[in-house]
Amino acid sequence: MKTRSLLLGALASVQALFAADRVTVTVTHDLDIARPSETITIPWKDVNAALPGALLQKIAVKDAAGNVIPYQVTNVLPQAKDPKGEGLAYGDLIFQHTFAAGEKSAKFTVEKIEGVAPVFPSKVSARYIGERLDDFAWENDKVAHRTYGPALAAPVPAGVSVKEVLVTSGLDIWSKRVNYLIVDRWYNKGHDHYHKDQGEGMDMYSVGPSRGCGGTGIWDGKTLHVARNYSSWKVLANGPIRAIFELTFDTWMANGTMVSEVKRFTVDAGHNLDRIDSTFTVVGGKDVTVGIGLNKTPADKGQDEKIALTPVKEAGSFTQWIVQKTNGDLGTAIIAPDHFIGFAEDERNHLLLANAKSGQALRYYAGAGWSRAGEFTTQQSWNDYIAAFARRATSPVKVTLTP
Repeated sequence: MKTRSLLLGALASVQALFAADRVTVTVTHDLDIARPSETITIPWKDVNAALPGALLQKIAVKDAAGNVIPYQVTNVLPQAKDPKGEGLAYGDLIFQHTFAAGEKSAKFTVEKIEGVAPVFPSKVSARYIGERLDDFAWENDKVAHRTYGPALAAPVPAGVSVKEVLVTSGLDIWSKRVNYLIVDRWYNKGHDHYHKDQGEGMDMYSVGPSRGCGGTGIWDGKTLHVARNYSSWKVLANGPIRAIFELTFDTWMANGTMVSEVKRFTVDAGHNLDRIDSTFTVVGGKDVTVGIGLNKTPADKGQDEKIALTPVKEAGSFTQWIVQKTNGDLGTAIIAPDHFIGFAEDERNHLLLANAKSGQALRYYAGAGWSRAGEFTTQQSWNDYIAAFARRATSPVKVTLTP
């Protein structure tokens, strides 16, 4: 009996050793719809508990067929320290899976490996554009964006004959028809070139002092009070699957109340909309009504734009479908499923209204899709995508780890 007990104990020890080198991840959800490029996030502390000592560059994530799939490990925690090199300081393990319609469960493994994991091609990017008047630009494989910094808002210096000046906290769109990253290429090509479609897409969206696609302001029932250009930036993660960055907007006066804002953008590969968490700090701590805007006149001059609007109260969403003379059709959208309180408009913007508490993040989504990219060629196809996106936003996947 004693020998048998020793053998069973040794077997258990071996099984435990192997269990510590691999963990099974089961991802489930409750919707019948497809979930393309679903982003799966697992807190690294849970991975570390299942795989003690695992390091971001020495793991493999595999699907149910055993194929190695791209992954990312973030490090956005302010207290992220790991003096013993045990892999304790990371934020989240991130990978993606496309769920077909009716597919409600998928399994993966996360395994320790002896060698070094490959570097996966990045599908996202976020960076400060110091070479172009403090622009900040970001993109994924679907769409690109930019917004504007303090250098663009500054007046023309004495003795300088030409300088662009624009005061706005609106969000711009760069429409893409390719799935690779283009921001660096377009800035290098020069200002005039990226306003023409030379095969990769174009900057055809007009922002000006409007909210662009997803900019915000404080709504007092009649007027939208908006910030100036962002004042500072911080990149927290930068691919290959997810980019995270923050933009800070200095205090402004909103109908007698002082307000400031920090926006955190989460940009995922395969998604036409970005997640934006806006935290407003309000002097006095009172609640505010936030207007999230879509520019009423976003097309280039001469495009004779015709805009169809689709507000959906039940989803907390608002879409535009912009038919243009020669630049193709563009869908834009904003969704605020958890904070929606209504719709409004001012001179420049169609507005989705949301309630915000001082110091607490208001989560919403904003983005665009272009007909020349081939995925959204009709208003209905764009609205269907937004309706499905809104359902996914309110019904996240569930993740379980087992030995």
